[in-house]
Formats: sequence, structure tokens, C-alpha cells
Amino acid sequence: MKMNSPVPNSLRSTSLFRTSLLVAGLMLSSAHLLACGPKAGQYISGTQVSSSDENRAVIDRVEEYRIAIEEKNTNALMLMASREYREDGGTPAGDDDYGFSGLRELLKTRFAQAVDIRYSIRYMRVRYIDESEMAARKTFVDVIVDASFTIPDARGGVIR
Repeated sequence: MKMNSPVPNSLRSTSLFRTSLLVAGLMLSSAHLLACGPKAGQYISGTQVSSSDENRAVIDRVEEYRIAIEEKNTNALMLMASREYREDGGTPAGDDDYGFSGLRELLKTRFAQAVDIRYSIRYMRVRYIDESEMAARKTFVDVIVDASFTIPDARGGVIR
């Protein structure tokens, strides 16, 4: 099958013509991506979360938590915790379990040992789920956490 082309065969075989087609294709692809990509203000700055007052309030609240960790602010974290907080340590034995009052002691002890706490969060998505008309709506925040801290080891050195 022969295709009619306004470009002569001798020119189509040149690398200049192929390069011109590639550049034209890239320009069209770039224009398409710019036209279809996120518009300014569509996402909360520095996140991949859709911009809305509700999403901003959620991100702000999680940021309060993140900052409290970095500042080793036990009181702020305790205000955020439920009085019904329970931790079972993921073990079948109950000797490492603690509740709300144990949380305060654990935070104070660990914060006293830790220095140079860095706790960064990259926000990917906020989701809301209504389980039933009687239950409160649940909010889920998908994040990537990058955290580090320094603590003394048993020999008096430090572990990062």
C-alpha cells in the first residue's frame, strides 16, 4: 500500500526530517500534558492533596501532630490522644500493654532519651468514608513518613 505524502521520499529518509517529527511530537505531547495537568491552586501547596477548606483543616491538624513530635511536646500529644487509648505492643503477652496514662510516661521517657528528632510527612491523599448514618464520618490521610532521631546506646555512644 502506497501512502501519499506531501514530503518527498528523499527528505523523509533524512535524519533532519526524523528529528523534526520527533521534536514536533514532543511539543504536542508537552502541550497536551500542560493542558491536562494540574492547574495552579488545584493541590494544597507542597502536597498531592486536592485543595479544599476541609482537606486543609485535616492537613493542618496532622501538621500539629508532626510538630508536637519534633518538639517533644508530650502535653500536646496527650491532648490529641483518646482517653480510651490502648497499646498491646503487638505481642500476646500482656506485660507490655499500656493505656492512656501509660502513654504519657512512655512519651516522657522516650523523649528524654531522643535528640535531633526529624519527622517529615509527605501528604498523598485525604479520604472520607461515611460508614452509616449513625456513625461519624472517618477521615483517612495517606502519607509517606520519613523520621529519624538519635538515642544513646548501651555503651554511651549514639545511634541515629
